[in-house]
Amino acid sequence: MMRKVYLVSRVHTSFILQSFPTLRRSFPRHTRCLSNRPGAPQSDSENAISSGKKEKQVNTISHLSAGLPDWIEHWNRENFKNVGYGLATATVITTLPLPLMAITSPYMLLPTVVLGSVTGVYWWIGLRDIKQTHHTIRRNFPVLGNMRYLLESIRPEIRQYFVEGDNEEAPFSRQDRGVAYRRAKGVSCTIPFGTTRNTQAVGYEWINHSLYPTEHLPEQRVLIGANNPQVTTQPYSSSILNISAMSYGALSDRAILSLSRGAQLGKFSHNTGEGGISKFHKEGGADLIWNIGTAYFGCGSFGPNGERIFDPSLFQKNSEHVKMIEIKLSQGAKPAHGGMLPKEKITPSIADARNLPFPVTQDCNSPARHSAFSNPQELCDFIAELRTLSGGKPVGIKLCIGQPEEFTELVHSFLKTGIHPDFITVDGSEGGTGAAPPEFSNSVGTPLNEGLSFVHAVLVGAGLRNPTDKSKSKVALIASGK
Repeated sequence: MMRKVYLVSRVHTSFILQSFPTLRRSFPRHTRCLSNRPGAPQSDSENAISSGKKEKQVNTISHLSAGLPDWIEHWNRENFKNVGYGLATATVITTLPLPLMAITSPYMLLPTVVLGSVTGVYWWIGLRDIKQTHHTIRRNFPVLGNMRYLLESIRPEIRQYFVEGDNEEAPFSRQDRGVAYRRAKGVSCTIPFGTTRNTQAVGYEWINHSLYPTEHLPEQRVLIGANNPQVTTQPYSSSILNISAMSYGALSDRAILSLSRGAQLGKFSHNTGEGGISKFHKEGGADLIWNIGTAYFGCGSFGPNGERIFDPSLFQKNSEHVKMIEIKLSQGAKPAHGGMLPKEKITPSIADARNLPFPVTQDCNSPARHSAFSNPQELCDFIAELRTLSGGKPVGIKLCIGQPEEFTELVHSFLKTGIHPDFITVDGSEGGTGAAPPEFSNSVGTPLNEGLSFVHAVLVGAGLRNPTDKSKSKVALIASGK
């Protein structure tokens, strides 16, 4: 082991000395002529043989270290200019017999035109790279450095079309996307030779079938709020699969309208997201779940210090268009993080949906926490207030599980006050949004499977959910994630 480590050290030392002659001259002879064995002297013939071996090793390592041709490794501004001068000289040379070529055939001018164009573009790109100050690679490696950004830009396409397998990629593989495309076009998507998935792989999931399948499965729905008849007088019959929260503004008007119409045709609900209720939500005709965030879009206004505060009268007016109300405490993509909507992005339609003045004179801030409540007791009171203002419609909360003791404290307040939500939406930390820092998306919050299991267990222990018959539960659970 000691011999191998020492050999690598010799090679690296020799490489440094050969690369930098000035440094080599400053080293004493006994330092440059190292033995294969520490402490053993060498004769002149041994030194010559050792030097030859070292040169071969150095050349091999130099050749394998970068994996690129030498001219790429040594490319710099000086080489760029030399190549440019060569191209310019070649262009000038091709123009010398220009009169004769023009008389003989106009097509003989083509090489000169092409070479001159290439030379001009080459100098234009190189000088532009040298003058710009945004990219160090382009500045130090004119023209050639652009290849890095070109390859980087087409990397997703190269991977998608040539590298990735049919069952790779997340959250939907190429095979899953292909099935969706074919079914949308009415094309058969049957598999003739069985699954291509590895059924022995760790994490492989399947569904256990019955020996006595039913010919027609009746429509399955969940009646939310039915077990709280004293306060929830308008329970909602919800589909099992629904559209999760996505705001207008994050999605375009056409996207919101398409989702809303699809939900109306499929008889499932459409969550508005915290961006308020837009006219496109209403036009689609879907059953809407109104997501109320910390900025109270559509049910709030600006306070004296510029903060967003809850407006009961505005909430009561807009609650006529929805089936349920969802208080967003946090979301999986960026739990415990607010947001900022720049005033430049606020259009008249967005301002109308969010009850913002237009033209907008300031950025709209969504703080990290609510101003209408600050503890579990006040949250329970806020739930009761929204339920009363909406005329007895189901009111729930949405959260990504963080500190477990905080959720258990919240459930304890449900029991203490006798006020609890009709449903709880558990958002997994794998959720996505267009405004999430990567540190929050990758490392903050509990994933859906673990968070959902924890919430269910706590609610069962508190007597708010029935572990055997979910239809008798006082609190329904909604799962949101990938």
